Amino acid sequence: MTRGEKIFVIGDIHGQLGMLESLMAKIPWRPDKDALVFLGDYIDRGPDSRSVVDYILSLTGNYSRISCVLGNHEGMLLDYLAGDNKDLYLANGGGPTLKAYKRDRGLLSPRLLHEISNDHMVFYNALKPYLEIEDYYLVHAGFRPGVAMALQTKADMMWIREPFISSTFDFGKKIVFGHTPFLEPLVMKNKIGIDTGAAYGKRLCCLELPAEKFYFAGV
Repeated sequence: MTRGEKIFVIGDIHGQLGMLESLMAKIPWRPDKDALVFLGDYIDRGPDSRSVVDYILSLTGNYSRISCVLGNHEGMLLDYLAGDNKDLYLANGGGPTLKAYKRDRGLLSPRLLHEISNDHMVFYNALKPYLEIEDYYLVHAGFRPGVAMALQTKADMMWIREPFISSTFDFGKKIVFGHTPFLEPLVMKNKIGIDTGAAYGKRLCCLELPAEKFYFAGV
């Protein structure tokens, strides 16, 4: 981070386009100077998954200081499209996303992969498992305590809850994560959790770094 630079980190959106637009209007993000990071779970459960990805692509098409992390829901969608773990994806709120991509509003099947536009597939396949900045790691779900960073698995980065959530393990940098919803952001010495339940119609959260200031949209 350079002097005066801020990083704005947005938690799990889950197809809530209205919340995302409202939150973006509230944060003092300066596209030419500040970084913007999305922590994954752009899709599923909410009504506007496809439009959320369109919105993020419109940002990345105009501004360079934007990074997007891989969430477990994007991982499940990619598995589904590969013909794997289809029931798991449907059981975890994938239906609205599949309907959004299917022209006749049935459920998109792996045989109809071509109905997802190329720019969306490039987006899903390019998502990063985590980001490292000066004093923080930014990841969707978390890391396994006691494991060296080089040995952390993508599965844990997308899915872990315990033993990560309650751990006081020092990872060397503070972890900013989503995935596990809280009524209020979880703030601990070694981690900050910023999923505040947008998937369930509650709030979408943004964390400003290094000030560690929070912004919200939703009820």
